[in-house]
Amino acid sequence: MYYGLILVLLLLLGLLQYRLWVGEGSLAELYGLQREIAFEQAELDRLRQRNRALQAEVDDLRQGSEAIEERARMELGMIKPGELFIRVIERTLPERAEDRL
Repeated sequence: MYYGLILVLLLLLGLLQYRLWVGEGSLAELYGLQREIAFEQAELDRLRQRNRALQAEVDDLRQGSEAIEERARMELGMIKPGELFIRVIERTLPERAEDRL
C-alpha cells in the first residue's frame, strides 16, 4: 500500500522536475530569454544613442549656418570666395618582402 503511494509521489516529483529543467517555462528557457532581453536592451541603447546624435545634427543644421558650412566643406569640398584650396596627398612607400613577414 505505501509502496504504491511512494511510487505515485516519485512519479509526480519526476514530472515536476522535468517541467522545471526541460519543459515549457523551464529554467533553461528562462535563462535564454534573459540573455535575449539583455542583447535587445543593448541594441536599443545603441539605437537611442544614434538617434540622439542624429537629432543633435538635425538641430545644428536647423539653427545655424556654421553646421551647413562645415558639412559643405567636408562632404562637398566647397570653399569660400577668396580661399585657397590645397590638397595634400601622402605617398605610400611600396612594401618590401621583408616587411610582410
